[in-house]
Amino acid sequence: MKEIEPIVITGSGVVSAIGLGKAETLKSLLEGKTGIGEMKYLSSSHHELPVGEVPYSNATLIEMLGISYDAQLTRTALLGRLALKEALEEANLKTDDLRKIPFISATTVGGMDRRELNYLNESSCNLEEAKIATHNCGDCTKMISEQFGDFASLSTLSTACSSATNAIITGANMLKCGMADIVVAGGSECLSLFHLNGFNALMILDHDQCKPFDKERNGLNLGEGAAYLVLESLSSAIRRKSKPLCYLSGYGNACDAFHQTASSPEGDGAFLAMQEALQSAGLNPSDINYINAHGTATVNNDQSESQAIKRVFGENIPLLSSTKSFTGHTTSASGSIEAVFCILSLIHQFVPSNINWRTPMEDGVIPVMDTHPSIEIRNILSNAFGFGGNDSSLILTKYEN
Repeated sequence: MKEIEPIVITGSGVVSAIGLGKAETLKSLLEGKTGIGEMKYLSSSHHELPVGEVPYSNATLIEMLGISYDAQLTRTALLGRLALKEALEEANLKTDDLRKIPFISATTVGGMDRRELNYLNESSCNLEEAKIATHNCGDCTKMISEQFGDFASLSTLSTACSSATNAIITGANMLKCGMADIVVAGGSECLSLFHLNGFNALMILDHDQCKPFDKERNGLNLGEGAAYLVLESLSSAIRRKSKPLCYLSGYGNACDAFHQTASSPEGDGAFLAMQEALQSAGLNPSDINYINAHGTATVNNDQSESQAIKRVFGENIPLLSSTKSFTGHTTSASGSIEAVFCILSLIHQFVPSNINWRTPMEDGVIPVMDTHPSIEIRNILSNAFGFGGNDSSLILTKYEN
């Protein structure tokens, strides 16, 4: 039986409310600087709801990309292109290389932002044509990729808030099955009225900056952004003389199907996903040094995730924080965005603080507030839990020659 090769990450790119690219992102994480504030670019009447917007207009994003204006380009695609560009450049992948590389992108909102504009201008637009041209999630994947060349294949995942993590897991499985030597995977999501109003209807949006794992938490803030990872077999990275950023050492996915939107009180799906990730990495719970929690700051999620973490780690819970207090909940893109945060944590040996936390919740976990841990960060567990109980976890491990 062929031995399964280690998987390394050789490129990563990110854009969110706290920065365009990894350098700006790292600075914001180290300084504890949130990107959540009053909405500026989303045309909503609900300015009482803070959001984590990428602080650039579509016109500015187009200028940054050096492309011509295209009325069909969605904000999801623009954000995705910026993140993908950074990831491909870091991995030193050229246009000709992409012909052998699958691209897996996650989104749920897709082109809803363009659809809403067309709907609002119904008298001057053919709605059906606009829907076909911009709305489909798969079309967003195509829009993101086409600036860089022809990938071997395009795939789109949509499993709500675990989407980008599941895209990464799918890419890892393709590497393990020998379907490719390199895969690019992640997700992109922009804010939309559908998005904002839908979560508002569930009454789970905070009117202040969110407070993950705090006793006084009162809901999440929505955010937007994109991130992509270049996953590669270790032998491919050595052959290409690429410098690995870290290992993707383990992952797990489970679905408890407890409720359409709520997590189970015991955190069954989350528990199973974390447990599977540890088993696939060949690690014990005591090997994990930091947990990047899903931590949405909703009453239900933080209590459920706390119970799941306690079931896995017992009394010896690692350092833990939710970075959604920086970016807002970027929904389908959150898993890959937070994976990039974890890569930065491994490389620069820090832990993002759980900003806005003040008071311990009853029977909950205690997040970390100090960015400078007294221990080496070698293994990080990153959680992403979606509606319907579709729960996924990744384990990223420090790379050493």
